[in-house]
Amino acid sequence: MEDAHSAGPERPAQPEGPAQPSRPPQFPQPAQPALLTEHADGVARIVLHNPAKRNAMTEAMWRELPGLLAGLADDTSVRVLVVTGAENTFCAGADIATLRESAESSQALAVAAEEALSAFPKPTLAAVRGHCVGGGAQLAAACDLRFAAHGALFGVTPAKLGIVYPASSTQRLVRLVGPATAKYLLFSGELIDTDRALRTGLVDEVHPPEELEARVREFTRTLVERSQLTQAAAKEFAGPEPDASRMEHWRRVAAESGEAAEGAAAFLERRAPRFRWTPAPADRSHGTPD
Repeated sequence: MEDAHSAGPERPAQPEGPAQPSRPPQFPQPAQPALLTEHADGVARIVLHNPAKRNAMTEAMWRELPGLLAGLADDTSVRVLVVTGAENTFCAGADIATLRESAESSQALAVAAEEALSAFPKPTLAAVRGHCVGGGAQLAAACDLRFAAHGALFGVTPAKLGIVYPASSTQRLVRLVGPATAKYLLFSGELIDTDRALRTGLVDEVHPPEELEARVREFTRTLVERSQLTQAAAKEFAGPEPDASRMEHWRRVAAESGEAAEGAAAFLERRAPRFRWTPAPADRSHGTPD
């Protein structure tokens, strides 16, 4: 497929000088498939690493992901999470060898990992290069936002394997792209390019490959500077309709937090706001309010 020519919102002009390629961070290369992590300046990064198989997820990787996410959720120094793939691809799905052994078991592990990512209480962003297919598309869809490089390919492929796609994953896909596009992807297993992915809402921004990493870093810096209170409440309200107790919880937390007063003071004093509210671990599972 040809590269798309759509892009995200206009950004400020860059300083003059020779353009330098923007590359993802480099990690030590483990011999076995693994989930690699990095954390700096409020942004945590999970890298799906299995480059010999286009970062296909093994059962061990699926099992590890929920616990890894739980630890990052409870780490108050983490304010944003980026999920990406090693080298030049995101994730080609589940390792087919594991499906041959036990498709049902592998699917259950994938759904548990997807649900854990969807429930992560802080903003999440999938940075996508190359193939984002099958289980990889499940993980990307479970993130709040998706930024892609020109030339990335997306596909939801259970029809190629005779697998019944999980109801929760199907419903998430429908909420993201609408029923018509979800059916197109699920019925056919066809891959779509970044142009169509952007048009249907599967991705939020598309950039030249050499610019993707710089844009991800720029945008995550913006998220780190914003109010975590606003982000946490908005993330919950954007999901299934909250009940009255949760709406009251967030009303009370907002009133007690001082975030709005700080935002107004910063605006009037023409300075950057210093938002200090941090979600308690209980908020990760709608537990006891702060």
